[in-house]
Amino acid sequence: MKTIAIFPGSFDPPTFGHINVIDRSRSIFSELHVVVAINSHKVGLFSTEEKVAMLKELTKQWPNVIVNTWDTLIVDYAKKHNAKVLIRGVRNMEDFSYEFDLSLMNRALNQEVETFLIPTDPKFFVLRSSSIKELAAFGGDVSTMVPPIVEQALKLKQKK
Repeated sequence: MKTIAIFPGSFDPPTFGHINVIDRSRSIFSELHVVVAINSHKVGLFSTEEKVAMLKELTKQWPNVIVNTWDTLIVDYAKKHNAKVLIRGVRNMEDFSYEFDLSLMNRALNQEVETFLIPTDPKFFVLRSSSIKELAAFGGDVSTMVPPIVEQALKLKQKK
């Protein structure tokens, strides 16, 4: 039986924590859609196109991973693509509390979609995109937090 899962997020920027969740999820599900959420109320460091390009490069070795964008409710994306599972990575109790509440809302919107909370590998539990962007802005070393192509993209952003 083919089971399609979705891992939505802003991915601004993609981190080793994101890649860890993607790798673990793609080995469980037939197909994993990594969905870059387009939120007109949020201004990210990277454009949607830049995030998609980085994620496609970072996941190209996995044929069952598809990178897409979406600008409305993720449960609508799930319905359109016949996905039954939403993947959410959690690092701590604060993440768990937020994701738990979000899972209840998504469940109310679409009873056919289940949310799986996947704790990040312990070595990535402190990786927050906002902290990584701030560290990079001050010239700090982010090489243990993000893949090399993301590190390079962060450096290029700082030069502008």
